[in-house]
Amino acid sequence: MALTKERLDEARQRLSEELAHVETELTDLGFPVGGEVEVKFDEGFADAAQATSERAKVLSIVDGLRHRHEDLLAAVSRIDKGTYGICSSCGEPISQERMEAVPTATLCISCKQKQK
Repeated sequence: MALTKERLDEARQRLSEELAHVETELTDLGFPVGGEVEVKFDEGFADAAQATSERAKVLSIVDGLRHRHEDLLAAVSRIDKGTYGICSSCGEPISQERMEAVPTATLCISCKQKQK
């Protein structure tokens, strides 16, 4: 069963709010959306190994946020195209429960399980 207009509007609102949150997190970390990823520490930073470790942690967080940002943008785009909630593999509707749990889902449960 396809999602109703009301459900699509709710999904768009939820995705837009999360998108704004992710963009704020990226900006707060010093990585505005679309900006270059470069982590610098002061030259006097205590220990090169510690600096490398901290840099890796920050880059990992930023990488995760950027992937989430891309997933959210893609989900909003699917709403605009009329394909939100439709499995990209089998073309069947994705269950409402799955879309509520994972609003960026592109596969139904059955296709997702086959993917593993």
